[in-house]
Amino acid sequence: METQLKAQAGLTASRSRKQLGIFDRYLSFWVGLCIAAGIAMGKIAPGLVRALSDMEVSHVNLPVAVLIWLMMYPMMLRVDFASLKGVGRQPKGILITLFVNWLVKPFSMAFLGWLFFKHLFAGIIGPDLGDQYLAGTVILAAAPCTAMVFVWSYLTDGDPAYTLVQVALNDLIVLVAFAPIVILLLGVSNITVPYDVLLYSVLIYVVIPLVAGALSRAALLRQRGRAWFEEIFLARFKPVSIASLLLTLVIIFAFQGEVILGRLSHIALISVPLLIQVYSNSGLAYGLARWLRVPYSVAAPAALIGASNFFELAVATTISLFGLTSGATLATVVGVLIEVPVMLSVCSFCDRTRAWFPQRDRPGTKAASR
Repeated sequence: METQLKAQAGLTASRSRKQLGIFDRYLSFWVGLCIAAGIAMGKIAPGLVRALSDMEVSHVNLPVAVLIWLMMYPMMLRVDFASLKGVGRQPKGILITLFVNWLVKPFSMAFLGWLFFKHLFAGIIGPDLGDQYLAGTVILAAAPCTAMVFVWSYLTDGDPAYTLVQVALNDLIVLVAFAPIVILLLGVSNITVPYDVLLYSVLIYVVIPLVAGALSRAALLRQRGRAWFEEIFLARFKPVSIASLLLTLVIIFAFQGEVILGRLSHIALISVPLLIQVYSNSGLAYGLARWLRVPYSVAAPAALIGASNFFELAVATTISLFGLTSGATLATVVGVLIEVPVMLSVCSFCDRTRAWFPQRDRPGTKAASR
């Protein structure tokens, strides 16, 4: 008994030490600060904002494209496609997350967007903005989890091998499924988007960083080893990724400043279906995992993967399709704004309900340690 108590105390202490860095923990605050900075920039330096706006080639704003690529590349470096060899190790967990991510998530978001933006909120936002907000939220939901899930999985004692497999698998599926799903769901909503621009976005913001990340990872692991790659090289890129995200938001809100000041309440309205969709999908994944008696270390990442979004791709795609000042872009940015507090709440729920799962599946037990 004493040994078990000590083991449990050690587990609790270990869990308490698992903290996000200051930028990750307060990302919503930094996003809010960037909103204020962007709006101020639009007011103080309108000439600079216009110059940045004019730097566009084939519907792609070059400053924003560079910044988003700097966000994407470090994430793709973390993805180990060799892990796909273990895809059958937890087949129930893989099937649950694939079902929620690709057969439930985008379609449920399309329904919620249609319900709220085209009907319940239609009298407040109007039909044109309703279409744009619907488009932005659908694009956000059609881009499921990416490498940020590693952080959430770590906080809940998730199985790192399973999380790695799921992220790698999703990144591959995005290549072929993202564009068709967006075209289908927006077409049903009578929102037309140019297919070539959508494919161009996938090429620029997924294929190129994915290939570059995979090649760089293979070369650096071979030359310098895994310890140097993970503990030094990846650590150096983290501030670059975060700074790029924040600068992108400053630019977006510099363009959207006047629009935002007149529509502050719209941020709250956009949040409503996003929050319903996130919690319902994470709850569905977690509930299915419990019903199918999946281990907690797999169930927790399944819930987190169902809740999170590849918001970098979503923001980049809406900018390419609808422009920096569009309502669609605003809708995806709201997704960034609520991401951290929402995901932390899901992490907290998973941590408090690990007793729902069989004792032998819980970290810290003898079965789990074998």
